[in-house]
Amino acid sequence: MARQILLMLLTCLFSAQLLSQTSGPARGSLVIVGGGMQDLEILRRFAGLAGGLDAPIVVIPTASGGNNYDQYWPGLNQFKAAGLSNVTLIHTYDRAVADSAGFAAPIREARGVWFTGGRQWRLADSYLHTQVHEALIDLLARDGVIGGSSAGATILGSYLARGDSGSNTIMMGDHEEGFGFIQNIAIDQHMLRRNRQFDLMEIIEAKPELLGVGLDEDTAIVVRGNRFEVIGQSYIAIFDHTHRLDSGGKFYFLVPGDQFDMLQRQAYRPQTTLRPLERVVEQNW
Repeated sequence: MARQILLMLLTCLFSAQLLSQTSGPARGSLVIVGGGMQDLEILRRFAGLAGGLDAPIVVIPTASGGNNYDQYWPGLNQFKAAGLSNVTLIHTYDRAVADSAGFAAPIREARGVWFTGGRQWRLADSYLHTQVHEALIDLLARDGVIGGSSAGATILGSYLARGDSGSNTIMMGDHEEGFGFIQNIAIDQHMLRRNRQFDLMEIIEAKPELLGVGLDEDTAIVVRGNRFEVIGQSYIAIFDHTHRLDSGGKFYFLVPGDQFDMLQRQAYRPQTTLRPLERVVEQNW
């Protein structure tokens, strides 16, 4: 009996550790941008993961809160400038519509989906746990790519930072669930441009199992499996309650070209071989 109880406790402990791990999608890719995107190479990288500039792409602008969108929406100009030639726009605020097979059909035929910026709670209200959400999961399973900028970046994680419908300065608000394409993560955006580099600490202190990733503008992470690469023009920051730099800092920066293993919570700077960026030590905050 004692042995059975011990095995049950060990199983529960192992299950809890698995649930607290940060992990990316088993298949497919994510391109997650901190907003203010001017570097068209980020969109071209997204298109390349989808199969090329002529791959079928769906753009979803719902986060920006406009009343109507069509194929002449100015927000599509950036995709055209980057050379993407097969772009379809879909939008609704009606969950019943989003939960219909007809509305989700373009996603099921696409190789990539992109969420533009605005307020992330609008995306949660419209699409979370609908057929659109299911079609996005299927897209990754087909080795497709999902991308987003600003609000469209934060929604891709499991915890919805700045999800309050009343104010985007509230870090832990009335919407806390994202699409969950990365598990056990909170993603923030416009980090240095809007002086937000300390804001994710509130979430990580309240939910220490989460990995926090802050993205500056015109900067992205490209996620494949449990690893991501930083691309673009500025910095990202890593917030990890269980690991911090030897200096004692509660977050640290990565630059374009750096890589990060989310499962191991380890940063790498590629040289001739991948080597750890710096030695980090396990400490309590």
